[in-house]
Amino acid sequence: MQPADVAEFLIRLASRPRSPRATTRPGTPLASGSIRICLAAINRKFKESDIDSPARHPRVAAVLQALRRRSDGPGRQVKALREHEIARIVEHCDLLARREAYRLIAARDAALIAVGFAGALRRSEICDLRFGDVEFLGGPEETEGMYLNIRRSKTDQYGTGQRIAIPDGKLIQPVSRLHRWLTLSGIDGGPVFQTMRRGGRLQVRALCHSDTPRLVKRYVSAIGLDPADYSAHSLRAGFVTSAAAHHARLDKIMEVTRHKSAGMVLRYIRQADAFEDHAGAGFL
Repeated sequence: MQPADVAEFLIRLASRPRSPRATTRPGTPLASGSIRICLAAINRKFKESDIDSPARHPRVAAVLQALRRRSDGPGRQVKALREHEIARIVEHCDLLARREAYRLIAARDAALIAVGFAGALRRSEICDLRFGDVEFLGGPEETEGMYLNIRRSKTDQYGTGQRIAIPDGKLIQPVSRLHRWLTLSGIDGGPVFQTMRRGGRLQVRALCHSDTPRLVKRYVSAIGLDPADYSAHSLRAGFVTSAAAHHARLDKIMEVTRHKSAGMVLRYIRQADAFEDHAGAGFL
């Protein structure tokens, strides 16, 4: 494969309409963000084979930049999933779990969404989480809380690791749900969130980064929300927005999100507080 082949492939992706059965915006070309995911998959494949990727060639970068300028316009910001919406999603998973055929996959999806929200995790951090990265507190049947070790993230490129504490709570219960998933699945090593074949058989392979947004979209649609407005980042954004709405301290929010600066966190806080003590509340 040559850089010209990759460039042509990207142009073809940006030109062809999506399938009419696509989850969001059927019939429209892929957004540049989705094209970048495809490009990352190509890079990863070559990296695994220890071969220089043609997708890293300057010609490919120039094509990608041109496609971004043409298609994106103003940056799209997905909506945050608030705590009551997360609660509705995991309740929906609990209903699915009553049917034997969906019991295991519903337990996995409920745990993924609950932990992704409670830990303010990026989709890569969700998929890269391994069994050894989870430390439950208390006895075998107790769920007092847990620590997650995030091995590598956007703000920790050298992989020094970041440790976050997650309480169980009463509404979403992320610790209980993760404990239940690991118990039901029998996972005692490897990736925490694994792909499954039909019938619920584990493949001992981590979910791909592109699986998480599809999973989130499927469940927000199930509770009556528009999947086009949400993605995997809605879990992380939702934690920050919910914490701000419940008047959590900025430094405590940043302990969970691991943001290096307060700028992005404050952006979510301003959105959550937009109508509180509004300047025009007394006369509009």
